[in-house]
Amino acid sequence: MTAKRVLVTGSSGLIGSEAVLLFDSRGYDVCGIDNNGRKGFFGPDGDTAWNLERLKSQTKRFTSYHADLRDAAAMQEISREIKPDHVIHCAAQPAHEYARLQPVVDFHVNVTGTLNLLEACRAHSTEATFVFCSSSKVYGPVNDLPYEELPTRYDLPTPDGKQTRPETSKLPGWSYDGLNEDFPLEPGDGRGVYGTDKAAADLLAQEYGVSFGMRTVCLRGNCMTGPAHAPAQVHGFLAYLARCLVEGRKYQILGHKGKQLRDNIHAADFTAAIYEVCSAPPAPGSVYNIGGGRENSVSILEAIEMLERMYGARLAAEYVDEPRHGDHRVYVSDTSKFRRDYPSWSIRWSIPNICEDLLQGLRSRADT
Repeated sequence: MTAKRVLVTGSSGLIGSEAVLLFDSRGYDVCGIDNNGRKGFFGPDGDTAWNLERLKSQTKRFTSYHADLRDAAAMQEISREIKPDHVIHCAAQPAHEYARLQPVVDFHVNVTGTLNLLEACRAHSTEATFVFCSSSKVYGPVNDLPYEELPTRYDLPTPDGKQTRPETSKLPGWSYDGLNEDFPLEPGDGRGVYGTDKAAADLLAQEYGVSFGMRTVCLRGNCMTGPAHAPAQVHGFLAYLARCLVEGRKYQILGHKGKQLRDNIHAADFTAAIYEVCSAPPAPGSVYNIGGGRENSVSILEAIEMLERMYGARLAAEYVDEPRHGDHRVYVSDTSKFRRDYPSWSIRWSIPNICEDLLQGLRSRADT
């Protein structure tokens, strides 16, 4: 029997490489597309060449294509050759600051690239499950949410109803458990050019499901992390924080008193969600929030304290009283919709486990 085929874009990146390993271990023929664009975006810190070599050494049925999503002809050719059963679209330009400085590049990587891949899939693999790795940054007025200031974090108002900004409390799609899929996509403080382009690609994927009956699903991830990350200052906060600690770099805490709050999800848990939707595709054009949820929420201050305690050293840190462009004050993913539709999925990696894994991964890479 011929093995099923899966096409993974951004296959040398964090989620892409985890997907390669997972589907390879399940007996799939895995084809990856990656041009190491992350190195071009972020310099040497973003270089993923080491991860490609790791994949080649750890897989049995993996083929890598060096290609650019912006090349429509190349996407058509690869899709025609492979005819995948599943397409996992992870490739992106993922940083707010880069998008603000290079909006045309950001648009064509994140929007045109997605369109090219959807068209290639529509032409040659109409029955394939198309998983678009979207982003929590598609949501607009996140920084207009009410919040509380606690000793080590900002947070959403507690269930007792306490609010410091009650005038904004009528926004739909959120609770103390986090933001759900009904939160507005309209422009707002915190979305920026990057989030707008990811929203455009997200909507495209949805529309191809509705208009053409393709099995598209958007997974809106938040703060995905793991030792396969190639973190840079402008992207990958938890992994970059660990990198600065291990390598003795100075870490800049950018604004919000270091109390900005995120839920983090290990790449293994995110790709487990991908596998679920590939195994049992939802209705075309479906959308889900995928993150670590409230139990995996952590602020920068809290993450620093945890990593320092685990590593047994102090981080060289300085505070800059200017938030990173597009930085959310508080974001927590409400994953109840996905857990309802896929009850066998759950978060298996806690924040302490994630931090330990990041430190171990950095140690291992330093020894090679």
